[in-house]
Amino acid sequence: MEVTLQNLTKKFPSRDRKKREEVTAVSDFTFKIPDGKLIALLGPSGCGKSTTLNLISGLQKPTSGKIFFGEDDVTGLPPEKRGIGLVFQNYALYPHLTVQQNIMFPLENLKGKEKLTREKMLEKAQAAAKLVQIDELMERKPGELSGGQQQRVAIARALVKMPRVLLMDEPLSNLDARLRLQTREEIRRIQRETGITTIFVTHDQEEAMSISDMIVVMKEGVLQQIGRPQEVYDSPANLFVAKFLGTPPINVFRGQVRDGWLYLGTEAVLEAKGIGNREVYAGIRPEGFRLQKDGPFGCALRGVEVMGRDVSVICQSEASLDPQIRAIIDSESTVDPQAPVVRFGLNPRKVLLFDRETEERILEG
Repeated sequence: MEVTLQNLTKKFPSRDRKKREEVTAVSDFTFKIPDGKLIALLGPSGCGKSTTLNLISGLQKPTSGKIFFGEDDVTGLPPEKRGIGLVFQNYALYPHLTVQQNIMFPLENLKGKEKLTREKMLEKAQAAAKLVQIDELMERKPGELSGGQQQRVAIARALVKMPRVLLMDEPLSNLDARLRLQTREEIRRIQRETGITTIFVTHDQEEAMSISDMIVVMKEGVLQQIGRPQEVYDSPANLFVAKFLGTPPINVFRGQVRDGWLYLGTEAVLEAKGIGNREVYAGIRPEGFRLQKDGPFGCALRGVEVMGRDVSVICQSEASLDPQIRAIIDSESTVDPQAPVVRFGLNPRKVLLFDRETEERILEG
C-alpha cells in the first residue's frame, strides 16, 4: 500500500498561557512511501516523528494537509477504518490474557461482513504467531515471557488482520542491546515475507540504517532528507543530517577554501576545486583518516583505543568544533601512543563541506 502525505501540518496549543503562539510539531510534511517498503522516520527526541506516525494512524488529526492510502483519502477516517496495525514501545499487552488471546483480540472485535468464526480466528492467530516464531508460547501469559517475546506478541497482534500499513513506534527501545539486534533482524524478515508497507519510528540511526529501505530524517518537525540509508550517509543534505548519522559521529572542523584547497587551521589538507574562496565547515567521517607519516593534517595525539578489527585514534585540533577527534584506522596500522602528534592523509570521499552560514552541503565543481 502506497502512503502519501501532502503538506501535512500539526500544531498544538502552547502550554504557556501567557504565550498564545502554537507549537508546530510537524510542518508542511510532503513525501510518498512506496508500496511494500520499510521506511524509518529518524530524528532526535521532539523532532515530530511520533506525531507524524500518530497522524498516519489516525490517533491525531492534522491541522492541515492530507493523508492517502493508495488512492483513498483517509485524512478524516478513524484508526479502526484505516486498515492499520500498530506496535508501541511499551507492548500494551493484556496481562490477564494468554498469548493466543492477545493475538486474537483484534479479530474478536470485527463486526458485520468481516466477522470471523472462532476456527478462522484461531487459524489466523496461529499463522501470525508462527510468522514471529512464538507459536509454542500460545498458552503463556505476558508475565511469563521475556521482553523480546512480548514484543513479538505485539507484532503478531498487529499483523493478524494483515493490515494495509504497519506502524511501529520505537518498538525496540525497551530491549537490551542483544535483543534489539535480534529483534530488528526479525522485523526486517517479517516485513519482507509479508510485503506490508511499514513505517518505523526510531531515534537510533544504526537501527534505522540497518533495516530500512529508505530513511526520512526530521528536525523540529521539518523534513531534512529522504533517501536510501547509504546514500544519505554518503551525501547528507546538510550538517545536521551529517552529524546525526554515523557511529562514531562525524568530526566537524572550521575550515576555509582558498585557491582550490581546503585549509584546516594553517594546513592545506585536501584539494577543493570548483568551490571558490569561502568559510566552510568540514566534516570528516572517522573512517576518512589514513595514517600517513608525512600526511598534510596533523593533530595532537591524546590516546589510542584498540577495538579488535579497528583502532580508534583520539586526538585534538584547534580547528575542531568538538573537544576530541576520533579517527578509525585499520588494526594493522601502528600508532606510537607516546608520540605528541599524529599525521593523516584524508580520503576525499569521506570529507564533506558545508556552508558556514546555512550549513547546507557544498558540492565540488
